Amino acid sequence: MQPGPQFGLGGEAAGSDLALAPVRAAERVRGPVRRAGAVVASARRPEERPGGAAAAEERAGSGPRRPPVPRAPRLLGGAAAAMFSVLSYGRLVARAVLGGLSQTDPRAGGGGGGGSGDYGLVTASCGFGKDFRKGLLKKGACYGDDACFVARHRTADVLGVADGVGGWRDYGVDPSQFSGTLMRTCERLVKEGRFIPSNPVGILTTSYCELLQNKVPLLGSSTACIVVLDRSSHRLHTANLGDSGFLVVRGGEVVHRSDEQQHYFNTPFQLSIAPPEAEGVVLSDSPDAADSTSFDVQLGDIILTATDGLFDNMPDYMILQELKKLKNSNYESIQRTARSIAEQAHELAYDPNYMSPFAQFACDNGLNVRGGKPDDITVLLSIVAEYTD
Repeated sequence: MQPGPQFGLGGEAAGSDLALAPVRAAERVRGPVRRAGAVVASARRPEERPGGAAAAEERAGSGPRRPPVPRAPRLLGGAAAAMFSVLSYGRLVARAVLGGLSQTDPRAGGGGGGGSGDYGLVTASCGFGKDFRKGLLKKGACYGDDACFVARHRTADVLGVADGVGGWRDYGVDPSQFSGTLMRTCERLVKEGRFIPSNPVGILTTSYCELLQNKVPLLGSSTACIVVLDRSSHRLHTANLGDSGFLVVRGGEVVHRSDEQQHYFNTPFQLSIAPPEAEGVVLSDSPDAADSTSFDVQLGDIILTATDGLFDNMPDYMILQELKKLKNSNYESIQRTARSIAEQAHELAYDPNYMSPFAQFACDNGLNVRGGKPDDITVLLSIVAEYTD
């Protein structure tokens, strides 16, 4: 069915003028206000992706995993919105309080490094803000409105990326504040040992609840992806909310990957904090809605975690070509490769003639779009190696 004019979260029509200004259409930013629109699935179904059929079924527990079902946007109003907000906040607080008591890792206190056979991640990062400040980091590891963290704990290596929703800037809010604070809070919880490696959703839940309880008002929205390597079990546990994500590459092939979560085109699942008058209007998902996976990893596996600025501009085959340059787990080599990937994505984002993954997805949704998608880009590149203290 040919969709009618759709609205991005920034409130601009994304219909009739796309054919006349395809490059400008690709530059539209998502904003905080929920709009009506058709619900669409991820750009690529799991079975269509490299390693998809098997990887899509391997999740925590046993049996096949059902793909995440996008929820249709819904507007709440008046007393119903207020009651919904109070009940949702109460449940989050209770869950986070219980999580804070139960998720302190019993292995956190005392002692030295990991035992024999433990795994760790050697990780390097690189990114570009959409405003061309190449490689410039704000406080809290931010590239533009993106944010990231890498934290080492004796039980696990944990890393994450978040993409602040740029449309908040239209309302006088700095989008990087929300994503940056979320990632810094996640990092602190990991370093304090207040987490369970097999439950990355718990890290997101507790962090988000802390933001809700912040005495200083913090407004904004963000996607988030958390990746945890449990040293002793050699298992990777992930939680992805929205359209940031990760790839696991082994032997030159993608063996695991995250699934995008979209409400409708260019409108990913996201954590949000809105002013009281906007409750029920601003799009806000629960951390529990994050897509969770758990699987074994091997020494030498490559894990690439990134915001959508990478995946919207570079298809898998281009990423795999760049990863071939990675010959060992030396940090300098990983850093060079991470920068090479980020640089190529940044260049493609501003190529008006390039048929990017984002443009292909837009065409699949009946929009006449061509070119890259100018966006902030954050890349965390990791290799699974023997753990050293």
